[in-house]
Amino acid sequence: MLYQPRRIRMLSTVVLLSLFSLLAGCSTWFGASFQDPKVELAKVEIIKARLLEQQFLLRFRIDNPNDHSLPVRGLVYTVHLNDIELASGESSGWLTVPANGFDYYEVPVHTNLWKHMKYIVRLLEKPDRPIRYRLDGEIKIGMMLGRRVHVASNGEIIPGNFIPE
Repeated sequence: MLYQPRRIRMLSTVVLLSLFSLLAGCSTWFGASFQDPKVELAKVEIIKARLLEQQFLLRFRIDNPNDHSLPVRGLVYTVHLNDIELASGESSGWLTVPANGFDYYEVPVHTNLWKHMKYIVRLLEKPDRPIRYRLDGEIKIGMMLGRRVHVASNGEIIPGNFIPE
């Protein structure tokens, strides 16, 4: 019983040092040298397309311009195709993007485009014509004391690349 206070003191010292080391690693995400990651919609994969429900897999490419790995712990997003909202929501998947590298973050999406079906059919009549997309949202990065980085990108996808022959 005499050794009990010593163990508690040693354990609390180890825990405190561990927390300080974690905070030191997080400080690079808040410093002036931190550069925001670049996020773009790389691919839209059709999983299932039924009349009243469509399932897609949105694949986002996350580029990390920093000299340290970047933990991603979620994405809040809204994706528009031309002027139609394809999907919006929040994903809580985790991913670590390597330093000065990139990785793909995949988000499964369930939607109902029934009210826009006429317009979508018109868009798909010419599968070689590009369709504009717009991505707005926030990417959640960091571990304990995370940070949110605003994401906005525009681009084009060509429907013919996603339609099997």
